[in-house]
Amino acid sequence: MPRIAIIGAGIAGVSTALELAADGHEVSVFDRRGSVAAEASFANAGTIAPALALPWTQPRFGLGWRGKQWRAARHPAFAERAAATLRLAVYSHQRLQALRKTLQLDYERAEGQLVLLRDKADREAIAPGLERLAALGLVVRELDAAGCRAVEPGLNPEAKLFGGVQLPLAEVGNCRQFAHLLRVEAQKLGARFRFHTTVRSLDASGEVVHEYTPPEELAGAPSSPPDAGDTVPQTQGPRGERFDAIVVCAALDGARLLGRKLPLRTAVSHSITAPLRQLEAHPDLGPRGGLTDHQLGVSLSRIGQRVRATAGDEASAHKSLNDWFPGASLPGQALRWSGEHVELPDGLPLIGGGGRLWINLAHPDAGFTLASGAARVISERLAGRKAEVDVSGLDLDRLG
Repeated sequence: MPRIAIIGAGIAGVSTALELAADGHEVSVFDRRGSVAAEASFANAGTIAPALALPWTQPRFGLGWRGKQWRAARHPAFAERAAATLRLAVYSHQRLQALRKTLQLDYERAEGQLVLLRDKADREAIAPGLERLAALGLVVRELDAAGCRAVEPGLNPEAKLFGGVQLPLAEVGNCRQFAHLLRVEAQKLGARFRFHTTVRSLDASGEVVHEYTPPEELAGAPSSPPDAGDTVPQTQGPRGERFDAIVVCAALDGARLLGRKLPLRTAVSHSITAPLRQLEAHPDLGPRGGLTDHQLGVSLSRIGQRVRATAGDEASAHKSLNDWFPGASLPGQALRWSGEHVELPDGLPLIGGGGRLWINLAHPDAGFTLASGAARVISERLAGRKAEVDVSGLDLDRLG
């Protein structure tokens, strides 16, 4: 039975563990935290929307990171890579639905995704993105302000609203809760989770050097204790193990572990999650599904009986929530979270590999959207089978 090491227990790593274990591999998942989905997957927006897997606006010319984005968007192969990402996103949505039904996964989720446009300038800014989606065969539905409020009747009637875009194949869900359910299913198939374990190095021969760190010594460890049933090695000090293949899903440590310089940028997301008020006279307080405030770059998600606002800064999250759903939540009971993720200038993921070394990382904000499909592609290709969806052009070779 082939032995596979997976580095990282976020939504990408846990999804990959389930697929590989289901294919009959002996799977070990290493993570420096005390449980799955403890970093970027902990309290993210939970958006699952293939149409949002690609950038909607054209990068502007500039210096630094903006200049890298501008050049990446003008690369001759960008259109082909974007098409591969969208194919993967649609396939991933299908795979997630299949897993949910087959495994009877019960987690907080809601259907629908609506992109809100505050003014005409917002619509003009996303025109290139809508044209790209149409060219790739993914049709969206444009709505006027009244149409948006019919879809989401809880929207503030006094808020300035030009219109919106309703997305197909879209939903929101509790990413962390989903990851925990997948972990249980993977463990049923024999997968082992090695928490509080930092991978120090790896190489193309399949060797993984790792070190167990007691929870009390781990800086920045989650406040919650490890889950019952965690499989944790107790031997301290660096230790090497040989595997038949390694899948790197630890985005923040990806470049270090791969031993090469990658044009990755670390970005921080902030989320505010608050209970929704329960008023019989107002059954539509808060969103029914997921929304994106395009102008402020904020995602608003229905997570069970809570609303979550996610953005690059907490001030924007607060403003968007108050603009669109004033008084709908209980701010005194809100939970705040910040998490880091990495992204490439072109905004597309890194998926692929060969031999003993594989990668599945840099999904940016589309992590939940791409996770199920990317995991299945890695599993099929690692087993020597042809994947159901072609993701050519998304591997390390595109970075030179």
